[in-house]
Amino acid sequence: MLPLSVLDLSVVTTGTKPAQALRNSIDLAQDADRLGYTRYWLAEHHGLASVASPAPDIMIGQIAAATSRIHVGSGGVMLPNHAPLVVAERFKMLEALFPGRIDLGLGRAPGTDGVTAYALRNRLEARPGDDFLERLQELMLWETRDFPPDHPFNKVVAMPDDTPLPPLWLLGSSDYSAQLAAQVGMGFAFAHHFASFDAVAALTHYRAHFHPSRWRPAPHAILAVAAVVAPTDDEAEELALSMDLNRLQRERGNYLPIPSIAEAKAYPYSDADRAIIARNRSKLFVGSAATIVPRLMPLIEASNADELMVTSAIYDHAARKRSYALLAEAFGIEQKAA
Repeated sequence: MLPLSVLDLSVVTTGTKPAQALRNSIDLAQDADRLGYTRYWLAEHHGLASVASPAPDIMIGQIAAATSRIHVGSGGVMLPNHAPLVVAERFKMLEALFPGRIDLGLGRAPGTDGVTAYALRNRLEARPGDDFLERLQELMLWETRDFPPDHPFNKVVAMPDDTPLPPLWLLGSSDYSAQLAAQVGMGFAFAHHFASFDAVAALTHYRAHFHPSRWRPAPHAILAVAAVVAPTDDEAEELALSMDLNRLQRERGNYLPIPSIAEAKAYPYSDADRAIIARNRSKLFVGSAATIVPRLMPLIEASNADELMVTSAIYDHAARKRSYALLAEAFGIEQKAA
C-alpha cells in the first residue's frame, strides 16, 4: 500500500482571506490525520498573494497540536533565508514537543522574488553566490557537534540540547538536489508539480547513488504531484479551471489569489493562453479516482517512489477536502487508518 501525504500551501482565494486560509490548513490537516495520510507538509513562500503562510515552523506547531498521529513538517524551510542555528533551535523545539512526528524538509530556493528575498536577508552577512551547501553543512554540524576544535561555535548550544533534530529531507525539482540528497544520505522529495526536470531520472539517480548515513540508513523518495479529484471527471475538470488560470497568471508574473470557477470561465483567454494551459496540464492530474489512479501509477512505478505527496490548490475548501478523501479511498489508506 503506497503511503499518501499532503503538501499544503495554505492557499488564498478570491473568496478566502489569508487568516481563514491558515485556519483551513488546520482543518484539512485534521481530515488528513483521520484519513490515514502519512505526512502533512507546509511550504514557505513570501510576498505571494496566493499563499498565506511564510512561516512553516509556526504552522507545524499549530497543526501538530491539533492532530494526533500524522507526521507534520516543512515542505520546506528555504534555508538561504535563515541562519542554520535558528532552524536547528526551532525544529529541535518542535521535536521536543511532538517527538517522532516532525519532519524538517529543506529547500535552496528563496520562495519569493528578488526584492523580497533581499528584505528577508539584508540584516544578515552578505555572501556571494549560492551558499546553500555551506548552510546545510552548518545545520548538520549543530546536530553532530563536529565543529573543528578551535571553532567559536563549539561554545554555542542549540537548545533543547536533549532533543535531536527531526528527520532531514532535501526538496528539489532538478538533478542537483537528487545528487546531493543521495550523497549526504537524506530523504528526498521531488516536486513534479512544477519541475521541468524528469521526475523518473531524478528519483532513479537518488536511489541508485544513495549513501547510508546517520540521517537515514536507506533511501526514501517522495514524489510530489498536483491533483484534483472529484466524484466525476466533468466535476474535476471544472474545479481545475481555477488552477489553470492561476498557473497562467503566475507565468505572466501575476501571483494572485486562486480565482473562482466563475472567474476562470469568464476570463478572456487567447489562443496563446490556451496553449500554455494545455502544456501545464502535463503537471496536473485531474479526474475521478477511477481516472486519476491509472494515470498516476505508471509515474509512481517508473520512479519507484516510496510515497506520493499531493498538493491541491482547489478554490473551494470543501471540494479540496473531498479531493483528498476520494484519493485516500482510492489508494486504500482510509481502510488502513480505520
